[in-house]
Amino acid sequence: MEVGLVGKPNVGKSTFFSAATRADVEMASYPFTTIDANKGVGYVRSKCPHEELGVDCNPNHTPCIDGTRMIPIKIIDVAGLVPDAHKGKGLGNKFLDDLRQASTLIHIIDASGSTNCEGEPCSTGEHDPREDVAFLANEIDHWLKGILEKNWDRVSRRIEVVGGNVEHLIFEQLSGLGISEPKVVFAMRGMDLNPNPKQWSDEDLFRLAHNIRMKSKPMIIAANKADLASEEKIESLKELPYEVIPTSAEYELALRKASEAGIVHYLPGEDSFEIIKDDMTQRQKAALSTIADFMEHNGGLGVQKTLEKAVYELLDMIVVYPVENEHSYTDKEDRILPDAHLLPRGSTAEDLAFSVHTDIGEGFIRAVDAKSERIIGREHVLKDGDVIKIVSK
Repeated sequence: MEVGLVGKPNVGKSTFFSAATRADVEMASYPFTTIDANKGVGYVRSKCPHEELGVDCNPNHTPCIDGTRMIPIKIIDVAGLVPDAHKGKGLGNKFLDDLRQASTLIHIIDASGSTNCEGEPCSTGEHDPREDVAFLANEIDHWLKGILEKNWDRVSRRIEVVGGNVEHLIFEQLSGLGISEPKVVFAMRGMDLNPNPKQWSDEDLFRLAHNIRMKSKPMIIAANKADLASEEKIESLKELPYEVIPTSAEYELALRKASEAGIVHYLPGEDSFEIIKDDMTQRQKAALSTIADFMEHNGGLGVQKTLEKAVYELLDMIVVYPVENEHSYTDKEDRILPDAHLLPRGSTAEDLAFSVHTDIGEGFIRAVDAKSERIIGREHVLKDGDVIKIVSK
C-alpha cells in the first residue's frame, strides 16, 4: 500500500512529506523543486490492545506510544503537476508514471490561493484553489484514458470477433497501475455502455477512465496553508465532492522539530501539545502560541488526520496483530504484540497469513482468535483489533 502526495508545484507537498515522514527533502518557492519522487515512511495511529489484554506490549516494527500504535505506511511525494501534464507538459509524464502504484491520493492544494495554476506565487487570495482540484482529477482521467486507448482497436476487435470478458481485457490494459480487476468491474457497473466496445465513443472512454480513477485511486484534499487562508476560502473548499481537511504542514513540521528538540511533548495527530521547556525565546513562545490557536480552531494541524482518513476511510483498512502464542500474545522472540498489520476490511485469516509471509499463507492449516481462544478457519473474516495466531505447515 502506497499513499501518493499529489498537486501542482509550490503548494507545500514537500513540507507535508517532510512533516509526515521526518525526511529531509529539498524545499523552495519555485516550480519543480521535486523532480525525482521522494519516498518515505509515515505512520497511522491505532489503539494498542495491550491494555484490553492486561499485558505490557513489546513491539518490534510498530512502536507503541502512550497506548497508541504507530503503524508504518509508504508515502511518495511526486513531481508537481501543471495543466496538460497528460500531454507531457512540465514533468507530466514522470508525475503520472510515479502514481502507478499509489493506492490512494492526497491532493495537496494551496488553500490560501497564493499560487496560480502553474504553481507560481501570486497575491494571497488571487487564485481559486477549487480550480486545482478539478484540473488534477481531469489530468489523471486523461492519463488513464490515454492508456486505455493504446491498442484499443485491437482489443475491441478481438471482443467483437472472438468474444471475451471486456472487464478482464480492460484490466489487462491497465496492468502495472495497481488497479485490481474488481475495481474495473465496479467502475463499469451502471455505465450503460454499448455491448460492443468497438462502438464506444471517445466520451465513453473518458467516462470509463473517470470511474476507474474514482474507484481505484480514491482522493482526499489537504487544504494546506490553511493558516494563511480566509474562512471564506476554507468553507468554499468544503463544498467540493471530496473530504477536505484544513492543514498546515509548516506548523506540523515546526511542532515535530520542537518535539524532537525537547521543547514540547507532541504526539502527531493530537489537537494540542504540552510545553516542557521553560527557557524559550519570545519568538519561540509567540510561534507556539500561534500554532496552538490554529490547532484549537481546526482540531489539530491536519497532516496526520489526512493520512489516517486516507488509510482508514478511503482504503477502509483495519489493524490486526499476528502472534505465535495465543496465550502470551508473543512471537518466537517473546515480544508481546510484536507487530500490527494493515489489511483491507473483509480480509480473512488466510489473507493475514499471506501478509505475514507467503510460505505461511501457502501452508495455512488454521488460526486461533487469541482474544476468544476460538479456532477459526481460513475464510474467517477478521475484525479491527483482532489478535490472531496462524497455524501453518
